[in-house]
Amino acid sequence: MAETARKIQFVGSAETNPETKPFFDGASAGKLMVRRCTSCKKVHHYPRELCPFCFGACAWEQASGKGTIYTFSVMERANPPYAIGYVTLAEGPKVLTNFVECDFKALKIGQPVKVAFAKTEGDGPSMPVFTPA
Repeated sequence: MAETARKIQFVGSAETNPETKPFFDGASAGKLMVRRCTSCKKVHHYPRELCPFCFGACAWEQASGKGTIYTFSVMERANPPYAIGYVTLAEGPKVLTNFVECDFKALKIGQPVKVAFAKTEGDGPSMPVFTPA
């Protein structure tokens, strides 16, 4: 049984940081965007201008949207209950996310998941969330 969707809050504006604007623009278009270093070729998340591994310049690219659950926690006492955790993307980095449209009791570490997008409250941007693949 799928759990009731909870409203996701977003503080600030996607327009306030030009370094992350392409991430939010991509999410609004249904694309999960990540940064790849043009020097060492490593992919990283959270998006930032310089590579956290070698301080090289980075370019945006669309991720596959596939990953596996690295770890998670279910907030059963919340109203409505929700699940958050880290997903290891097929491209390598781990991202903090919400799990949606699933039975939280059936989630497992190592389980394949795929990206979906949820609109945040008010005029907030779309955010990537994950659901079982």
